[in-house]
Amino acid sequence: MKETPFAIVLLSFFAFIGVLSGLVLLEQNQTSINEGTEPILNQSQSKMNNTGIGKNLTTINDTRNLTTLKQTNKTNFTEINITNRTPSTNYTVKTILGIETPMRDGVKLVSDVWLPQKDGKYPVIIIRTPYGRSAANMNYTGLGEYFARQGYIFMVQDVRGKGDSQGNFNFLFQEGPDGYDTVEWAADQSWSNGRIGMMGSSYMGTVQWLAAREKPPHLVCIAPTSANGRYMQEIPSIGGVFHIGWALPWTLQNNGRNPNLNIQKTNLTMAFNHRPLISADKVMGIDLPLYIQFLKHPTMDEYWKQIQFTANDFKQINIPTMTTSGWFDSNQPGALFYWNEIKKDPAMDQDHYLVIGPWTNNGTSQPSSQLSQVGDLQVPEAQVDVYGVHLAFFDVYLKNSTNKSEIPPVKIYLTGLNEWINLTNYPPNDFNVTPFYLASGGQANTLNGNGVLEWKLNLNNSNKSGNSLNVSSIDKYTYDPANPRSVPVESFAVDCVRTENRSDVLVYTTPPLDESMMIMGPVTAEIYAATDSKDTDFMMRVLDVYPNGTAINLGPEECGGAIRARFRQGFDKEVLLDPGKIEKYRIQLFDMGHVFLPGHSIRLEIYSSAYPLLHPNPNTGNPIATDTKQQKAHQTIYHDKKHPSALYLPLIPTNSSLHHQIFD
Repeated sequence: MKETPFAIVLLSFFAFIGVLSGLVLLEQNQTSINEGTEPILNQSQSKMNNTGIGKNLTTINDTRNLTTLKQTNKTNFTEINITNRTPSTNYTVKTILGIETPMRDGVKLVSDVWLPQKDGKYPVIIIRTPYGRSAANMNYTGLGEYFARQGYIFMVQDVRGKGDSQGNFNFLFQEGPDGYDTVEWAADQSWSNGRIGMMGSSYMGTVQWLAAREKPPHLVCIAPTSANGRYMQEIPSIGGVFHIGWALPWTLQNNGRNPNLNIQKTNLTMAFNHRPLISADKVMGIDLPLYIQFLKHPTMDEYWKQIQFTANDFKQINIPTMTTSGWFDSNQPGALFYWNEIKKDPAMDQDHYLVIGPWTNNGTSQPSSQLSQVGDLQVPEAQVDVYGVHLAFFDVYLKNSTNKSEIPPVKIYLTGLNEWINLTNYPPNDFNVTPFYLASGGQANTLNGNGVLEWKLNLNNSNKSGNSLNVSSIDKYTYDPANPRSVPVESFAVDCVRTENRSDVLVYTTPPLDESMMIMGPVTAEIYAATDSKDTDFMMRVLDVYPNGTAINLGPEECGGAIRARFRQGFDKEVLLDPGKIEKYRIQLFDMGHVFLPGHSIRLEIYSSAYPLLHPNPNTGNPIATDTKQQKAHQTIYHDKKHPSALYLPLIPTNSSLHHQIFD
């Protein structure tokens, strides 16, 4: 990626380079996994560079309803006003390059440091990165000069085993102790006043939490953006379904000391299709130790527990935080996991801040990726000066500024309504978990089927035309792992209609809404299902269906949510199915902040594959890493009084104070 001017990439310091690999995939709805995919899949790009998924689809422009709502929107929330913030200082800058920091085991990590030219002691801001402190597509020089001019020390460090730092890289497992040692070393330098903050995105966000858990005495605050932290729910699996669309590209891209930004030249199609999974790296002619480690630890065992935070971990952290994420940020499950847990301490409730924008992972940190459209969804005025927000945060907690009141506790963007609002907490106290029950006439298959979502269980069922249904208690479909549904990486907020005509996709839709319906908070679903296999997968997506039929998927994961049946009782153990037995499955679809406009409908999809994002379950019940066989699974979804399958939405009631503040 070519270097761009400072004004454009000022915020690119947050970027999680290549966390996921963006792939342009599978034009045909019924394309076989083994045929015809090579030319398309091998055009893949890193998520870092991919902004075009869905750009050739129909653009949504539902201006009639949106204009009406905007004319009546009288929200009283005070907007943050620091975009044109005037620095209180303007120091000249000096630089120390290649400075070494010794760890407790003698390994030396290498950093670059930017300082005010004027001698003195200053607060320190640290970024710790596995992607190279000298990466061509990062502008740490511009960023370092910016912070140094405003009276900060800015320090960028290569983590262990990366860039110029010594030692061996081992994913996140060493970052807690190394973070502690780095913070305390920085606090002891002649140019430091002993007040240390941290910042950074994705991997660089997670290392902040790991360092904070170690309780370094001089760590004053952290500002994690898009920090992953829910293992088995975002990486290396989603709901226990192996996230091969992340695991293979990420480990390939980060297999050496410096990132390999040319993985698009690698035949990922062959690797995705190869069985067994455990030797997919060999097909590419390379050894990927981390990829193999991930596959060898499919459960929440001691390997993952090293970095999975517990309630006791959060009780030990008592420093201010600023969390940034997006409604389409693939690390949102982790980012909001940290946010929700750290907020449980009432003594620290006033010192935590949250920003959620209409952004993908890249948009959480890069202004150039805060576009006015995500996929096929318009999100005007999506940009926020996240750089200025962070500066204000550090001024308050590293410099004891009295301007704390200018930072709202919570700032979020409501998609659908396309408005920024400020809140005192998130999720808001106003939301009610509201069930929408599945119902059908027994043929919910495809978007042309008779599946509906109902406010009441199996009462007054009607199809999309308002006609009575011959109520059935079940819907059936056949899932063939050799012919999986296409759900490409980076397919956020795209029109999904073209893959809803498959018989292995169940579709349940409400009648068109008479008035706006606002949701804000975590979305879940519970279904009762049976299969004739020992193991299988179930996946769900929530969609906003426009009056013209366009159906936009919502949420931070392209597949919505998923569960691998063997993990239905928890991710710490594998329990295979008794074929034919009805089981209850709970699926998390993560957080959404969205307004369904009048005339729109709410839709739920149920299906069993999302290729190549997720590994297609072979349905055999064999160990996933070494399985080479596959078979079809015949799935039955139940929805009756004994088996009330439902989607649960965090509905903001129309009589709530929050609803009145936004719409009245």
